[in-house]
Order: sequence, then C-alpha cells, then structure tokens
Amino acid sequence: MAGLGRGLGSLIPQKINKPDSDTVTPAVSVVADIDRVWQIKPSEIKANSEQPRRDFNEATLAELAASIKEYGILQPLVVSRSGAGYELIAGERRLRAAKLAGLVTVPAIIRPVDEQKKLELALIENIQREDLNAIDTGLAYRRLLDEFNLTVEELGKRIGKSSPVIVNTMRLLSLPEEIRQGLIKGLITEGHAKIIVGLVGEAKQMELYHKIIANKMTVANTAIETRKMGGTKKARIVLDSDDEERQARLKDFFNSPVTLKRKDWGGQIIIDFKDDESLAAIMEKIR
Repeated sequence: MAGLGRGLGSLIPQKINKPDSDTVTPAVSVVADIDRVWQIKPSEIKANSEQPRRDFNEATLAELAASIKEYGILQPLVVSRSGAGYELIAGERRLRAAKLAGLVTVPAIIRPVDEQKKLELALIENIQREDLNAIDTGLAYRRLLDEFNLTVEELGKRIGKSSPVIVNTMRLLSLPEEIRQGLIKGLITEGHAKIIVGLVGEAKQMELYHKIIANKMTVANTAIETRKMGGTKKARIVLDSDDEERQARLKDFFNSPVTLKRKDWGGQIIIDFKDDESLAAIMEKIR
C-alpha cells in the first residue's frame, strides 16, 4: 500500500541459509540476500501478544486454508524467538489458516523485535492485507500513542496515515459500547459511525443508531437525519487514505495544488493556478 514506507516489504525474505538448530528446517528456495526463511511447526508458534485484530472471519479463513492446501503459503510469517518456541509478529491469518489446512510446517522469518515493533508490524500487516474494523484500528492507534509515547504525527509517518485520519478513527472509541459492537459486527459502516459520533449526547447517538438499523439507512440519509434531529456538533469530514491518494494523483496530473474536500452531500475538487499560463495548461488537460 502506498505511503506505508518499507512496511512488511522490508521483511520479505531474500536468501535461504542453513538452519542453526534442530527445531527448524530451511524453507524452499526464495530470492536471496540477507534473511533466512525456516520451516517451523505451527504448534511451536504462539500468537502475537500485541495483535490488534480481535475478530477473524471464519469464512475467509476457510477460503485461505483451501488456497494454502493447493498453493502453499506464498508469503512467510514473521516470528521472534520466545523461550523454546516462537512468538508471531505478523501473519496470524496465515498461521490460523495453515492449522486449518493441516500443514506440518510453515515458512517463517525469525527476527529479534521489541514490543513496540511487534504491535507496529502487526498493525501494518493488517492494514496492508485485510482491513481491521475501525474500533480495533482505533484501539491499536491508542496503544501505540499511549504505551510507546508516540505523537500522532510520528504514528502517521510510521503507518502511512494522516493525523486527521488517525484522530477521527480514535474518536469512534468514544461511542457507546452497543454502537461500537454494531460497527465491529458490520451492522453499521464506519461512515455511519463517523456521523453518529458527531451527535451531542449518548441518548441521541443511540436513537440514531437504532434508526439506521431499523430503516436500513444509507450514510447520506443518516447525515440528513442528524440535521432533522438537531443538537449536533459539526463533525469535521476528513480525507481517508484513498482520498489522499486521489488528491495526490490529481496534483501530479494538473501539476498544480489540488484540494479534495468531502461534504455531507458529496464534495469538491479545488484546483489552484498561479497565472493565466498555468490556467490554460489546466484547461488543456481537462479537455
């Protein structure tokens, strides 16, 4: 994913070396340089204590297990040594699916890593591969900020998210528990939740939440309903990572500053120009 820096790309194996213990065996050949890939028994790998994902979809795990049975694990897991065994850093879905598929061993890279790095890598992997729900993401953000003394700006640079996106995701943690669970279970979307959190008071938030579910309201209709209910605080609508990418692409295309703004009813694309010549160049590209 663009903007994630090296992310897990820096963890992809580049060389196979001889094993240094009897508990692991070398994996099949991969393109070479500095890392080792071992074949490790799934039973020897314990879950990542810093794993931000709490819910794993059983249906998608079964699909992954079927794929693994046919093609094997294409991307090695990342583990660290822990006592006589190993602790998972990244790849929990693959590990769970491998167990379902009955694999005797799984390919893995062994890396020394501290607690902060384990959480960062687990979070980055989930963002890259299968999105965390917004509540689990917000909890992971909060842990990184609180436990590891990071600023929002530092966190944004590490995971490729803007500060407003991080702050707005964490705002959802202030919602009542029933609404948070509804978001986790998919009863409402993150778009719904961002509108609900803009309402003043838990009573109104719960009222709107139940209306959304009972009437199967769209995000657009939910925004209209908040205005009918009154008592709202203006929630700032910020760009998500997809919109930030679109904004950057537009800027490159027009070779001018571009601002993409989201509103309840849609949004705006604002293209700046400095003189008639740059305006003419923009018009030409639009044509």
